[in-house]
Amino acid sequence: MPNLAPLFPAILAVHVALAIALFVPSLLLPFTLRSRLVERGFVERKPGRVVRTLLWLQALGTVVIGTGLALTGIAMLAVLGPRILEQPWLLVSLATYAATAVVAFAVQRPGLRRLHARNGIATDADREAWWAKARRQRYLAYAITTAVGLIAFLMSTKPPLW
Repeated sequence: MPNLAPLFPAILAVHVALAIALFVPSLLLPFTLRSRLVERGFVERKPGRVVRTLLWLQALGTVVIGTGLALTGIAMLAVLGPRILEQPWLLVSLATYAATAVVAFAVQRPGLRRLHARNGIATDADREAWWAKARRQRYLAYAITTAVGLIAFLMSTKPPLW
């Protein structure tokens, strides 16, 4: 196996960028849900380029990003050795990342897809329900952002947890 140690800074930078990129759609898409989208008389138009890109990333880009994340993670293990997995701050970070990924992909993604489709909104009660769901999606994005911040804190400070 080749010596990857000289490439470690690049591997780490790519790994961090991919880890963040995996959550970018989950962090930003809830804030593209505007109440005017379900107002009476609103003429639906095609989403903008940024929203389309985020929707594409969320639907199709996760496989590519996740694969790159796994490969860079394996490369970092090859450089640092398996003993790095004994670090408490890393274990807590990985557990937090895994829990956040489950919430983002199993809970938030389907909800965002349904909200962006805006199907079946005919009455004021439907609009109120849509607005409440959109608000919950934004709160979920705040929680995901907090988790990402916790992970960044743990990864940068490496505190002795136990």
